[in-house]
Amino acid sequence: MGKYQGYEKYQDSGVEWLGAIPKHWGVKRFKFSVDLINNKIEAENSKLPYMGLEHIESWTGKRIEDDNALSEGLASHFRPNDVLFGKLRPYLAKVYLSEIEGLVSTEALVLRSKKYIYPKYLKYYILSRDFINIVDSSTFGAKMPRASWDFIGNLFLAIPPLDEQETIARFLDYKTKQIDDLIAKKETLIEKLDEKRTALISHAVTKGLDPNVPMKDSGIEWLGEIPEHWKIKKIQYIGLLKSGENITSQQIDKEGLYPVFGGNGLRGYFDLYTHDGHYILIGRQGALCGNINYANGKFWASEHAVVVTPSTTFEVYWLGELLKTINLNQYSTSAAQPGLSVEQIGRLKIPFPFIDEQKQIAKYLDQKITQIDQQKAKVKEAIELLKEYRTALITNAVTGKIDVRQVPIL
Repeated sequence: MGKYQGYEKYQDSGVEWLGAIPKHWGVKRFKFSVDLINNKIEAENSKLPYMGLEHIESWTGKRIEDDNALSEGLASHFRPNDVLFGKLRPYLAKVYLSEIEGLVSTEALVLRSKKYIYPKYLKYYILSRDFINIVDSSTFGAKMPRASWDFIGNLFLAIPPLDEQETIARFLDYKTKQIDDLIAKKETLIEKLDEKRTALISHAVTKGLDPNVPMKDSGIEWLGEIPEHWKIKKIQYIGLLKSGENITSQQIDKEGLYPVFGGNGLRGYFDLYTHDGHYILIGRQGALCGNINYANGKFWASEHAVVVTPSTTFEVYWLGELLKTINLNQYSTSAAQPGLSVEQIGRLKIPFPFIDEQKQIAKYLDQKITQIDQQKAKVKEAIELLKEYRTALITNAVTGKIDVRQVPIL
């Protein structure tokens, strides 16, 4: 694997998915290498901290802290150095090496290492791509696929000498931290790009593109000053706001002639359409009401989307980005099912430049946002490559494809 060398001598492990392993390593079935702990406790009667599978990150072995995590019913008891492995949807690779005593969802297997298995090595072995893939191939249940201990217990564990297990685990601790630090920096860069994108849009649609233009007070608290030559208009005088047409989930297909848009965007396809043209759609119901989407061409707008039909000339993209800046969700009613009133949206006042300036702003934003989105895409691609490298490094180390015994750790 690049700069890392393999071992001098290998032997056939006798396990198809494991392949060749170093000559001095052994193999043993899981059920002879770890104990499955089946100590169940009523969680609500215990003061021990609780973990659900949602509190374990996929593929990283890290815990997601949640001081308010609660469980009703039975939970599995674990001790420090037990390895927890989510048997529900094992492809998510929910693996955690416990540092404390606690309780975990019964959807996790609690595995306790024998004396000749180093717990952290066991954690990394279970996190290896090959192991997760073979476990995932065994699952039963279409909607809630689960792996069974009967299958996992009969899988083979590649076992180096104990001191070498510790060396491998120490190497992986060091390298995965380096990789995770790089990922964290790139995720911070994405956050900064998102902030830049938001600020760019907000300034362009509320202040314009000319920094030297005379300004005036808009009379609207959230808006502040706007260019002197801009007008203030209510949305209802710019476009007709009307909910789409009823359509059932049974009528919506994965494929069809025309896209169907709901409050949160594309829902599927239907053979009829309600609109033809370039429109802004506003989500009308639910926690994400106020969402802004664009539809172009022939499409069906459902009753959960408010369609903005122009009653005066305006640039669709300019108005859509302005509405995103306003954050219409703040005007939703507080209820079990939050919603937006069409009348309330219509009464909102917004800045309104001349159409030529709207087009200039839209063109400017299209160019700038495309650049930012391209930057984000490259950063996201780099993050995915780092994650793939992390998993590959773990897999190669615990299966003996690379020899890390002499790798310096600073």
